[in-house]
Amino acid sequence: MEPIWYKNFGDIPQEIDADTYPNVWAMMSPAIEKYRDRAAFHNFGASLTYGDLGGKSRDLAAYLQTELGLKKGDRIAVMSPNMMAFPIALCANIRSGLVQVNVNPLYTPRELEHQLNDADTETIIIYSGSTPVLAEIIANTSIKNVIVANLGDFGNGQVPSPPCDERITNAVSFTDAVTAGADMDFAAPDVSGDDLIFLQYTGGTTGLSKGAMLTHRNLVSNIMAFTAFGGDKIVEGEEVVITALPLYHIFALMVNCLTFFVIGGENVLVTNPRDMPGFVKELGNWKFTVITGVNTLYNGLLHTPGFGDLDFSSLRFSMGGGTAILEAVSNHWRKVTGMHITEGYGLSETSPVVTVNPLGVDIFRSSIGFPFSSTDISLRDEDGKEVALGEPGELCVKGPQVMVGYWRKPEETAAVTTDDGYFCTGDIATCDEDGYFRIVDRKKDMVLVSGFNVYPNEIEAVATLLDGVVECACIGVPDETTGEAVKLFVVGDATIEDIEAHCRANLTGYKVPKQIVYIDEIPKSPVGKILRRELRD
Repeated sequence: MEPIWYKNFGDIPQEIDADTYPNVWAMMSPAIEKYRDRAAFHNFGASLTYGDLGGKSRDLAAYLQTELGLKKGDRIAVMSPNMMAFPIALCANIRSGLVQVNVNPLYTPRELEHQLNDADTETIIIYSGSTPVLAEIIANTSIKNVIVANLGDFGNGQVPSPPCDERITNAVSFTDAVTAGADMDFAAPDVSGDDLIFLQYTGGTTGLSKGAMLTHRNLVSNIMAFTAFGGDKIVEGEEVVITALPLYHIFALMVNCLTFFVIGGENVLVTNPRDMPGFVKELGNWKFTVITGVNTLYNGLLHTPGFGDLDFSSLRFSMGGGTAILEAVSNHWRKVTGMHITEGYGLSETSPVVTVNPLGVDIFRSSIGFPFSSTDISLRDEDGKEVALGEPGELCVKGPQVMVGYWRKPEETAAVTTDDGYFCTGDIATCDEDGYFRIVDRKKDMVLVSGFNVYPNEIEAVATLLDGVVECACIGVPDETTGEAVKLFVVGDATIEDIEAHCRANLTGYKVPKQIVYIDEIPKSPVGKILRRELRD
């Protein structure tokens, strides 16, 4: 039987050919020739053209290949905020057939050490401001090559950047690496759709993150499906997209960076969107056509003086993901900008987009939309059987964007894969008679803080390392600012101040518990499993 959501497709193709391009670079490189003199990226008032990016990424690729001896399939970590070095490194890695390991530049030493060792990488391109964290743990990793990038590299050279930590003695500057590569040969490897392009780390059931293995075919399919879905809302060679979400996050990486690169768009990279007055000032410089964000970012802009005075006449669509877009925020956004926020749904494991609402439609839907081309969704009960229309079930997805598995974790891959090849997301959804899906609950205990996944097991594993914490349990609670916040229940006599300090030293900021309460006993099942639902109640 034909899927119920096909009634919404109109001119959108029901299927896309994920093998139209052999790899992502074959998809990107035509834009470099076609839009050679057009700006590809803007940052701190400086611009980098498509031609510049093509040349500098080739030179960096030559350096990585010739000087460092990296070859197709090797992992290379990139730990950087949104700045010019990121897209140059990205393009160099893609055209070299390397597997980019995207790392949050705000990670703590504990988090960074795990990811570098799990990915088994010997090379890292890192923002200078993150080098003190690397210095803490580099001796515990296999890192041999450190390339340090500054905020102003190949952009606005007047922007100051912190110095590289002096404990890292073998570092090479990003600009020196690119410059040296200009005199080196580069041999493009044969990269197929089955080859890995990213290790995208996501939370683990053991409290440690695991790498979703994404292939070139995964990304080609998602880029093609997104542009097909956009239709006339995406105009080749004319788009100006605001990129405030971090490029190390799969949403901004696929949608903002790769998709709009392929169609000759201009990306305005916002390095520090937390500086809302500065962010609004930057927006005032552009007649932007697209903006992506999470609910908290949109809400923050709406409450920043001067935002309502901006020119929104060129805006074609505003897209939200990572966490639910609240109706009140979307209504306020429409009042100011003239359009609602379009919500979509995806995961690191799905490259990332699975579903989205029609772009730029003047209606708010409390739904995640309907599936992309070539994407099938099956809602299933606890026994793995499909539920009736309108009934809740776990959202299971099959399509060319679904990862090949978790890096070196076959058992965890098998645990989220059905016998007939669907990926089990852990989210509980319903589908209405119009083919629109809604997330109604979460099977996993994951907490969504401003669109970032926080896994309770990780918080608990860190907190219990502190003397005075006998045991603890973590849940998510509603929060007006971040959508959800982390609440930690503690058995023990450690002070709240000590717990907070310990967590801040070992966890990225958004993972640190916002609420800490003491409890006599953690509720558990007969087999010792924490009963989080009782804590929520």
